[in-house]
Amino acid sequence: MPSRNVIVIGSGPAGLTAALYSARANLNPLIIEGLEAGGQLMLTTLVENWPGFRDGIMGPDLMAEIRSQAERFGADVIRGNVTSVDLGRHPFTVKTSDHEYTARAIIIATGASARLLGLPSERGLIGHGVSTCATCDGYFFRGKPIAVVGGGDSAMEEAIFLTRFASQVTVVHRRDTLRASKIMQDKAFANPKISFEWNSDVIDIVDHGKGEVTGMVLRNNQTGEEKQLTVDGVFVAIGHTPNTALFQGQLELDNGGYIVTHDGSRTNVRGVFACGDVQDHVYRQAITAAGTGCMAAIDAEHFLDGLPQHLGEAHATASPELPQLP
Repeated sequence: MPSRNVIVIGSGPAGLTAALYSARANLNPLIIEGLEAGGQLMLTTLVENWPGFRDGIMGPDLMAEIRSQAERFGADVIRGNVTSVDLGRHPFTVKTSDHEYTARAIIIATGASARLLGLPSERGLIGHGVSTCATCDGYFFRGKPIAVVGGGDSAMEEAIFLTRFASQVTVVHRRDTLRASKIMQDKAFANPKISFEWNSDVIDIVDHGKGEVTGMVLRNNQTGEEKQLTVDGVFVAIGHTPNTALFQGQLELDNGGYIVTHDGSRTNVRGVFACGDVQDHVYRQAITAAGTGCMAAIDAEHFLDGLPQHLGEAHATASPELPQLP
């Protein structure tokens, strides 16, 4: 199979935007969708903060539109999950369970997966009262009681942000002290809308047959006592896991496992670029992911402008590393 100019690994907002821009640059990119085709927006109902949609748009519809737009300009999309990559030689090799592909440039957009509680009821209620993103969904809970599960800085940030909308925010934490920094703890403790359920494990999220969250069941892990908490929303804030297992030992990762990028989307391997939540643990918004996808496509285009058109055995050498930046 002939080598591609660009292979995009992942098909969320970052990957599809990278493919769109690459396609418009006549690079004929190949998108390998991955297990979670469309990314986290496929688990979202109404998206109200994507520019240009005054009345909002359903998450799956938005991803379908971006995908169709990329395909219109020449992007090829295949279903499949990447099982291994070799970033040490040009052209790079990308393998799925069925095929092997080579590419002159790789754009990684594999995203990050929000850690969930693992309850049977949880995944079915995502987008129907269960959320992992306060910025995305807080607006839907105006005047309603909600809960935030977690005890770190992210959980406190979510809880404080959600007090702008909710009538009451209950932080549910499995310990009797928070892991958050002192400044975040002080802000949360000082907010009259925030209360705490300590030493509490979530054992169920209930909908009482309504198809949307109506409450949750907590168990005190010290006494074993169970209680019902009436809430209209549950925000799970126990962290994210970047989908970077494929790249360990080949790309520079930070302590959290996120891909380190320099000067835009460049990784420490020339010709390999990263965008979206796989390299962003701060903003984690669809629109910022799309923006970095655009950056990755432009960076890849500029990189390819400096490569010979045919990379045969004579050029199949280890990829030089970029210098470490301060």
